[in-house]
Amino acid sequence: MKTLFILSLPLFLYASSLQFLLNEAREKNKLVVSRTLSQEAKQQEVESSQSNYYPTIDVGANYQSLNERSPFRPGDVYGGYVSIGLDIYDGGKKSSTLEQKEHEYRASTFNTEAMKTSISLQIVQDFFTIKSLESTLSSRMNAKDALGAQLNRMKQFYTAKLATLDDVDRLQSAYDTNTYEIESIKFDILSTMHSLELKVGTRIDSLDDSKFKRFHQDDYELVDSIKSLMAQEESIISSAEAINSVYYPQLRVEDTYSIYGYDRTDSLHPEGAESQNKILLTLNMRLFDMGTVQKQKQAVLLQSQALNQEIEYKKQEQTLQHALALSRINTSKIKIKSAKSALVSSQSAFKTIEEKYNVGIVDNVVYLDALSTQTQSDALYQTSLNDLEIAYAIYYYYAGKNIGEYIK
Repeated sequence: MKTLFILSLPLFLYASSLQFLLNEAREKNKLVVSRTLSQEAKQQEVESSQSNYYPTIDVGANYQSLNERSPFRPGDVYGGYVSIGLDIYDGGKKSSTLEQKEHEYRASTFNTEAMKTSISLQIVQDFFTIKSLESTLSSRMNAKDALGAQLNRMKQFYTAKLATLDDVDRLQSAYDTNTYEIESIKFDILSTMHSLELKVGTRIDSLDDSKFKRFHQDDYELVDSIKSLMAQEESIISSAEAINSVYYPQLRVEDTYSIYGYDRTDSLHPEGAESQNKILLTLNMRLFDMGTVQKQKQAVLLQSQALNQEIEYKKQEQTLQHALALSRINTSKIKIKSAKSALVSSQSAFKTIEEKYNVGIVDNVVYLDALSTQTQSDALYQTSLNDLEIAYAIYYYYAGKNIGEYIK
């Protein structure tokens, strides 16, 4: 017993709960990491737009040396300048651009959360699919043991001339078919497990048992993917206002202080340095452009209208899927009751038929049919339990909730 406990200990140490997998995916999934980096890039764009409100400072310097200077040109010329500029009024372009970048950042934030939630739902589906496959595999293994015992028993009867070759072949065929199904299920488990590892971003040894909290039906909120689209729409509207700012006055002031001087001079370029301060005030305004900018604005606003129609479609889709998710839960509960009743009946029937088969009252056709029914009923019941958990996950997804917060 002690040895058995030690051998089984790694399974308990490395079994991954659903909550653990969801938490890992939110940090390590490559698609999530990609969206997070894009979100950080948008944040930098916001900070860049905020900096546009501050004055600009430019500096420059130059130096020129002639080895063979002419009589009327100095041998060395040098200079430098400092220029400070400030946009006093730009027609609202900077404020509109800042609003655009802020909306883009909000859209990227919702987009990142939408990706995390979508990945979480996929992980839940893979998790409970594997659980169902493992239950089916367990049922098939039990059937294999039963078929193997009966096959050995029938071979002994055949050797003793108490059974026909047909009796042996039927059991052998059922045994081999069951073995084929077992190998197929093992591959499905392996394939789904690798898919789950890809989504989580880490290796998984085994899965722990997990369930979702049951709920009291409440109102749902918009999913993050729709919130992202709404923020994108607002961003497009702000960009249209930025385009339209060209029709307003653009007022800018600049102050430039410069110095220049000469070495190896002549009479026209005295040695030494001089300085100059220049203040420049510029006013610019677009009066006529054949409606070019206005058409650009209208094109952008049409994109906004197109996106608005997509948003309305997504809202209707969420409402429909939310209602279907509730129905899916109720249907799953009914399926569980039916599957449980079928399992109890099939177990009782198989027990009776197995006893009759062992004493030769029924033939192997009846026995194999009863065994197949019990095996399928057992797998169906376990699958129905896992389908209910998936149904709850889908409900929380379309209710706009964080799936990970509703795991027991």
